[in-house]
Amino acid sequence: MWIRKMCDVAKPCLLPGYTDVRLMKNGSSQCEGQVEMKTSGGWRTLCASQWNMANANVVCRQLGCGVAVSTPKGAYFVDGGDEIWRDRFHCSGSESFLWNCPVSALGVPACAHGNTASVVCSGKRDSRQLRLVDGGSHCAGRVEILQQGSWGSICDDSWDLSDAHVVCRQLGCGVALEATVSAHFGEGSGPICHKEDAGVICSETPKLRLVDGGSHCAGRVEILHQHSWGTVCQRNWDLKDALVVCRQMGCGVAIDAMYFAQFGEGSGPIWLSQLQCTGEEDQVWKCPSQGWGHHDCAHDEDAGVICSGFVRLDGGGGPCSGRVEVNSGGGWTPVSDGNFTLPTAQVICAELGCGKAASFLLDLPLREASEQVWAEEFQCKGWEPGLWFCPRVPCPAGSCQHRGAVQVVYVRLMKNGSSQCEGQVEMKTSGGWRTLCASHWNMANANVVCRQLGCGVAISTPKGAYSVEGGDEIWRDRFHCSGSESFLWNCPVSALGVPACAHGNTASVVCSDSRQLRLVDGGSHCAGRVEILQQGSWGSICDDSWDLSDAHVVCRQLGCGVALEATVSAHFGEGSGPIWLDELNCTGEEAHVWQCPSQGWGQHDCRHKEDAGVICSEFLALRLVSKDQECVGWLEVFYNNTWGSVCHSPMEAVTLSVICRQLGCGDTGTLNTSVPLREGSRPRWVDGIQCRKTDTSLWQCSSDPWKQRSCSAKEEAYIMCSGAAAFSDKEKLRLRGGDSECSGRVEVWHEGTWGTVCDDSWSLAEAEVVCQQLGCGSALEAPGKAVFGPGNGSIWLDEVQCRGREPSLWVCAAAPWGQSDCKHEEDAGVRCSGEYSASAPVPGIFSLPGILCMILGALLFFVLIILGTQLIRWRAKCQGRAWEYGDLKVCTDNIGPIVNMMISHVDSASGDWVRRNLVLSKWITKLKKGTLEAQRSVYKSMHQRRFCLLVRARFPEQCLNSFCFP
Repeated sequence: MWIRKMCDVAKPCLLPGYTDVRLMKNGSSQCEGQVEMKTSGGWRTLCASQWNMANANVVCRQLGCGVAVSTPKGAYFVDGGDEIWRDRFHCSGSESFLWNCPVSALGVPACAHGNTASVVCSGKRDSRQLRLVDGGSHCAGRVEILQQGSWGSICDDSWDLSDAHVVCRQLGCGVALEATVSAHFGEGSGPICHKEDAGVICSETPKLRLVDGGSHCAGRVEILHQHSWGTVCQRNWDLKDALVVCRQMGCGVAIDAMYFAQFGEGSGPIWLSQLQCTGEEDQVWKCPSQGWGHHDCAHDEDAGVICSGFVRLDGGGGPCSGRVEVNSGGGWTPVSDGNFTLPTAQVICAELGCGKAASFLLDLPLREASEQVWAEEFQCKGWEPGLWFCPRVPCPAGSCQHRGAVQVVYVRLMKNGSSQCEGQVEMKTSGGWRTLCASHWNMANANVVCRQLGCGVAISTPKGAYSVEGGDEIWRDRFHCSGSESFLWNCPVSALGVPACAHGNTASVVCSDSRQLRLVDGGSHCAGRVEILQQGSWGSICDDSWDLSDAHVVCRQLGCGVALEATVSAHFGEGSGPIWLDELNCTGEEAHVWQCPSQGWGQHDCRHKEDAGVICSEFLALRLVSKDQECVGWLEVFYNNTWGSVCHSPMEAVTLSVICRQLGCGDTGTLNTSVPLREGSRPRWVDGIQCRKTDTSLWQCSSDPWKQRSCSAKEEAYIMCSGAAAFSDKEKLRLRGGDSECSGRVEVWHEGTWGTVCDDSWSLAEAEVVCQQLGCGSALEAPGKAVFGPGNGSIWLDEVQCRGREPSLWVCAAAPWGQSDCKHEEDAGVRCSGEYSASAPVPGIFSLPGILCMILGALLFFVLIILGTQLIRWRAKCQGRAWEYGDLKVCTDNIGPIVNMMISHVDSASGDWVRRNLVLSKWITKLKKGTLEAQRSVYKSMHQRRFCLLVRARFPEQCLNSFCFP
């Protein structure tokens, strides 16, 4: 081992690398036994030589077994084990882990056979366990922990989704979809108040539904397991099995168990077969069967069921009006009017497919004085899928105090076949749904309807605007509301003598709250910026006080599960139009996000850079991962909050085409099976994808069930789309969020995805490199702190340090790719001077310094030409009339006498330079002639520099000037 090369006996070293330790007794890991340590070679026993209580205390503490009591050598030795590890530990006793202790290895003698280190600790091994109960699967239910031999629950004080995530992850159940409170899955037992027992619903929880039967209480039985809906085979299917399904669905009792795909053939897996329920199970998958996915059936054997239903409205002339009655197997029983609320009525209406509850009437007489009522009070919130799933409490003293039964009455606004906050006014009567006449229909009546439906106030009453041809006879009774009534039937009505209503003259209402909700720019309808349609305009929500509770309401309202993340600071880009809501304070229980407390519509102090967003649990995303190409690479999907690969079997041409089109990478694609195996570990989420030509995204295609390991590593899909092109260095860099292509947030392409750059150490030098690389001129500004809005995805670069002259950002020093301690609120940006050009400038002669050098060089060249010309002229003038004295050339143009006279006069003159200059000027102008001998005589005797200083400035044109300065 390389450790031995590092350590010696005199100088112990620390054991490198992660490992594990255990105490083994009778073949199991406990709080006493032989000490064993996990190394690269497997489990090995430790030598007892120099093993002491300090070492033993570290082991006991590490294992949660208290403190060391003794270290009996060889007491738990098992013959036939591997060679004993002879390295010696030198713990002080205060270390948290054995591998934190210094170790000596070099020169340590071999350990005698059987001389193994052992420890007896004071405590028992922490044997705590976790489970979810009464939720129908191991991934949903009341949270219970086994501690000190007893199962106990967790109180729901401060219980939230973060706590629930830990539970789901610990149990291998994905992520938490919901953190339940108030003993949602029933009360546990033990010493605490179990009305507050916490629970959880995880993403891997199986679900049950009935399909194609005309209601949610009849149809083909389907189970959601491993993210795929599948059917149940009819083998051994009977009323006992059907009873379990009906009760689990909250649909009363089973009326009939259906065979041979009476409700149509399903698709996907056949999850269960050979069920043998007793009728007492609370979930159908708890019944004995052949196991998940084990069967020899086809879909023409899909099982179905017809249930009685849990709730009905009786005596109102149709299924959508009447007295509320429930059935759990003992016959239909009326519900007491005690504490009956409008949210409960709304749940009943939605369950029965009857629109929204208009109202409910209390104190209805029971059919018989001795008639019993349901012994529980329902406490619905309004968003539950059915009455069965609402919280309920037993009536005080076991008997409901009531004045009578309750009856639900309805009104609705119908538009395009669905009930909304605008449309034709319809009212439920004993004869069914009937439209109202527009004669004498006014804003006061309309306001009552809007208020009753929770749709705000009336905006207009367009006559006949939503009339549907072929409808029932128009109800001609006239309503005379004051506008303050809570329900339409509280208004006075006149019927006697009212004429028939003309065909198509139906009353209609447009309410203020015909609102809609959507998520945009997140790549899915379950992720993105939150926008609300209000008063005909889409607007955003400000992120002040925005949190997971607010995001939960959005996700549930959109049918996207629960919120995984509540994003802020325009994470999905800035919206436009109004900012409708600010300072939301949702409890998480609201049915619509606009029901949460806020500052009011349009009341805010925000800008769009504060737009709120959300990522829901049903969010799925798709990408191709490659180092240098955008439309080529390993296919990955984002599921369960984790990126994982996709398996390539069978993945035909149609499937590849759907994938490439969804990614914006052309219309066709090919599968490359010859690429080397990928490094690293990741989930391989799904296999067996088969798309149809009509599918527009991968999520519409059929596949095998989703699971962590759907195939082997060599079967991961590597796809080349027709729109693929290699990236140049310039194409791996882009600016986003700015007001031009030459300003914005800096984003770089790496490992198949775009990511941002952290503003740590970000300055004009780094910005200059970015601007030059993009062909955008020089850097004007290097803003940080996500001035151009925060990005998303990875933060690829941090601590970038450029000198400003590098050809690309990748040449600059930086932290390793993807290693950053930043958030997207620290994304770096640039603002460049120039406009974007199609090709980056070539550094060198065409840069600004290069151009300046060219100009100066040209000027110098012209100066040299002029000087050369002058030199040639002078030489021509002196040709044949010059003599040389050393390195100097003296012109013979009558300078000698001038020089003689000047020197003589300078020698005899006073020290006054001004007077000397005047004398020199006088003599030079008078004496024009001289002999060559005189010149030579003067040159030998004069001080050259002093003489020339006097003459050069005064007579630069004289040949003497050249003589003085050869």
